[in-house]
Amino acid sequence: NEKRAIYRRLAPFYVSLQSWEVPNGWSNKPDNLWVLTEFAGQDENSAKIALYHKFGVPNARPVLVNLDEEIVIDGGDRRYYAWIRLDDSIYAIQETDLDVIIETLWRARSTSIRSLELELLGELHPKVIETLKETSAPTSQAKFVSTAASDLEFGQPIHETHPHLLKAGELTLGITALEYAQRRSKLASKLPRNAIAIISASDVKFRSNAVFYEFQQDSTFLYFTGFNEPDAVAVIGQSADGIDHVFHLFVRPKDSKAERWDGARSGPDAARDVFNADETGDINRLHELIRPIIDGATEVYTDLVANPTNSISRFSAISQPKTETLAGLLKSSTIKPLKPISNEIRVFKSDAEIVNMRKAGQISGRVFTEAMRRKWTTEKDLGVYLDYGFRQNGCDGSAYVPVVAGGKHGYIIHYVRNDDILRDEQLVIVDAGGQFGGYITDITRTWPIRGKFSQPQKDLYMAVLSAQRTCISLCRKSSNLSLDKLHEIAESAMKDQLSQLGFDVSGNALETLFPHHLSHYIGLDVHDTAGYSRKTPLQAGQCVTVEPGIYVPDQPCYPAHFRGLNIRIEDSVCVQDEHAYVLTTEAVKEVEDIEALRG
Repeated sequence: NEKRAIYRRLAPFYVSLQSWEVPNGWSNKPDNLWVLTEFAGQDENSAKIALYHKFGVPNARPVLVNLDEEIVIDGGDRRYYAWIRLDDSIYAIQETDLDVIIETLWRARSTSIRSLELELLGELHPKVIETLKETSAPTSQAKFVSTAASDLEFGQPIHETHPHLLKAGELTLGITALEYAQRRSKLASKLPRNAIAIISASDVKFRSNAVFYEFQQDSTFLYFTGFNEPDAVAVIGQSADGIDHVFHLFVRPKDSKAERWDGARSGPDAARDVFNADETGDINRLHELIRPIIDGATEVYTDLVANPTNSISRFSAISQPKTETLAGLLKSSTIKPLKPISNEIRVFKSDAEIVNMRKAGQISGRVFTEAMRRKWTTEKDLGVYLDYGFRQNGCDGSAYVPVVAGGKHGYIIHYVRNDDILRDEQLVIVDAGGQFGGYITDITRTWPIRGKFSQPQKDLYMAVLSAQRTCISLCRKSSNLSLDKLHEIAESAMKDQLSQLGFDVSGNALETLFPHHLSHYIGLDVHDTAGYSRKTPLQAGQCVTVEPGIYVPDQPCYPAHFRGLNIRIEDSVCVQDEHAYVLTTEAVKEVEDIEALRG
């Protein structure tokens, strides 16, 4: 699957095989042939690496190739692999049956514009060599139809249709098809032998009647497939030999009438050729297609039973006969939760994921800083400016509904009405962030509306900032601290700071002043990998928030000059071995820097 991920996304053409004419005596129609166009811009050695080293043939004898027209056959571990280069295209196949390889090679040969002169390298498989030399091509020949991908419609951007968004090899922004394949392989390797994982896409959610919300894909489904359409189900398991993974992807079929109203669908062919599914099919036949897969599995790992409010419900409706529903099929299986396994994979971010999160943080941080330069009179105007700034500067949009809380509204942790007036004497808490390539950033800044802190505001702000600095510095593997332990450190630091400011912090006073946790994991979701323990020591590659806050009620038991003040400061941080990598550093937070923005 990794090899196909490399090959298919290197190809700048979407290739389909149509109008097969099966020769006499051929009982099966070979469908294991895929086509790659010229490796543009690559030297000979790079092409060799793409064709052989990264092909990942287990225990295979290496073969050198000069990339002229030729056939190369190699084998290992009960599989056979063959490649043919014909007129700037690579035809690649894998099979366990040598007869199928021979038939498929002959079909590929029939498309050559010039006569093909075979150069057989090595004598690994005499039967294949003898047959290719002595057998004439079948009289009925295959018809290959290649269509430029830019002339086709898909349910989401791909490089061939949106080269201004995606680089060659990327399936979604910043994430390659190879990385998606590696994620599936990692998931399959964590499953018991003969077990499967079933993951469902999200539904389209409706505000009312035919008015829908913007589609938001299920993050686990997106993480393992890269497929960003509704009404889809993925099944992932180990291959029969336990070396690789098998990927089934059931999607909506192409439908010109529906697509005129709701936009393009990728369809089953693209599920195979673009998203690298081994098997695919019409989602409307899911209960029929998935039955043998479930029946052949010893265990089913899924979160669909615990969370049925997604697209799976459409295909396992109670109105269908019980024996025909997916829910009925699952009831007869050993069901185990998938989330603990998927969380363990998702919580560690790849280099590409961190790049996306850094980009989101960089863009969002700059927009925050620009917002602090300006004088705002309403929460609404400030919120709209942030959302526009995120989008205008390259983010997909806002990662979540922002908090723009002036004055007393800051006491409400998730205040999202954002409909009041901002007054000069107030502080404003802004909790917002952009999303880039599906990955979020989470930033909170607090600043004075008039541009200058009063002394009480400054004192309380510095207490929060000091605690945040301490905790960020400890977001490294070498500290051997969990998020829960960091929270305790933040509480201790703020108790010390508040005591010096005249607060009574005895007993459970801090539960009122600092009512939320210091941190949560981030990634595709704002609260990523929900359920992953905050008691586990932080590891390199994990991304978290650090967000201490103090919220002072307007009550006589608190120092008078601090009453009604609310402050929170938050950054997104990537844990590394020896230091913390702050992803949102462009959003200024030092008192001097904030005040300097207004001159």
